[in-house]
Amino acid sequence: MKAITIDAYGETPRITDQPEPKVGPDTVLIRVRTAGVNPVDWKVTAGYLDPFLYVHFPLIPGWDVAGVVEGVGPAVTEYAPGDEVIAYNRQDHVQVGTYAELVAAPVRTLARKPAALNWSQAGGLPLAGLTAYQSLRATDVGKGDTVLVHAAAGGVGSQAVQIAVAQGARVIGTASERNHDFLRSLGAEPVTYGDGLVDRVRALAPQGVEAALDFVGGDAIRDSLTLTGSPSRVASIIDPEIAASGGRYIFVRPDTDDLTALGRLADDGKLTVHIDKELPLAEAAEAFRLSQEGRTRGKIVLTVS
Repeated sequence: MKAITIDAYGETPRITDQPEPKVGPDTVLIRVRTAGVNPVDWKVTAGYLDPFLYVHFPLIPGWDVAGVVEGVGPAVTEYAPGDEVIAYNRQDHVQVGTYAELVAAPVRTLARKPAALNWSQAGGLPLAGLTAYQSLRATDVGKGDTVLVHAAAGGVGSQAVQIAVAQGARVIGTASERNHDFLRSLGAEPVTYGDGLVDRVRALAPQGVEAALDFVGGDAIRDSLTLTGSPSRVASIIDPEIAASGGRYIFVRPDTDDLTALGRLADDGKLTVHIDKELPLAEAAEAFRLSQEGRTRGKIVLTVS
C-alpha cells in the first residue's frame, strides 16, 4: 500500500510502499478515504512526544481517519465490510498511522460516519471534535453559561464553538479580525486576541465568563483565570502546568460514545467541519508546513482514495 513515512525524527515525510497492516482480534481494517491533519502529527514526527510514547520506524503519521471497512478481526461484531466509519486512531505505540491507503483501527477508537458530513469533513472531525467535546465536559459548560474559547477559528476551536452553542451556552471567541465573520457564522461573539483581551471580553460580559478553553497557549491561561475567577472551569490542551493552578489539562482520549455523540450533532445540523485546505496524500509535507504556520481556519485534510 502507499503511505506517508519517515525513517527518523525530523525527516521530511514522503510517500512510500509499505506492507498492509495486520488485522488483530479487536481491530477493523479501513480503506482510507481521508485523513485529518492535526498539529500533533508533525509534533510526533519531530520527536516532541518521544518522552511518553513508544515510537517505531518507519513511522506513518496520523490519528484521524474516515473510510470504508474492508475487513474485521475475529472478535469484532460491531462492524462489517462496507460500513462507513470514522476513528481517532490513537494507540499506545505509534508507528502505523492513518496517512495511508489502509489502516487497522481498534474498535474502541471507531464510530459510524455521520451521514451529514462529506468525506473531507468526516476525516477532520475525530481528534478536533473529541478535544472540543471533552474540554467542554471537563469545564461543565451547559445552558446559560458564557464560555470563552481561545483560537476559536481553528480546527478545535471552531468545533468547540458549535458544540457549546448546541448545548445552550453563549460563546465569546478569540480570533484575528479576518476570522470574525466566520465566528459569527458559527454563533460566537468574536474578540481580537492579544494585549487588552480581558478588557475586550469584559466589554461583552462585564461579570466575566463561567468557563474558558485554551487552545492556543501564551497568555490565554492567565487571562482565563482572571475572567472566570474559578480555576476549576478553565481547561487547556496546551499547558499541563494549568493543573497547578487548579485548572484542567486535556489530552484527548479515543471514545466511541463521544464520537457517536458528535456524529449525532452533525446529523442534526448543529455541527459541521470547516475545511481550510484539502491536499492529496503525497503532499503531506505541505500539509505539515501549513499546519505549522498556525493560521488555519478549520481543518486541513489529506485525500487518499
